[in-house]
Amino acid sequence: MLLTEAEELLIQRLTEGDPESSDPAEAAVRALPPRWEIRIQTEYDPVAEETKLYRSMAREVDDRYGKDE
Repeated sequence: MLLTEAEELLIQRLTEGDPESSDPAEAAVRALPPRWEIRIQTEYDPVAEETKLYRSMAREVDDRYGKDE
């Protein structure tokens, strides 16, 4: 069976690098997202400013959000 160039590239990418451990539990733990999230506190919130701009241009039909500013 002849392999296409894409298949050969796929095989190469899947087999290169450090060999993984044979323990599936350890591999599952490594695949989890990190516990910590980095957030930067800023004085300017672009989402809040854009929301304020849209609310100033639009008229609410049912006053669902009130007049919080």
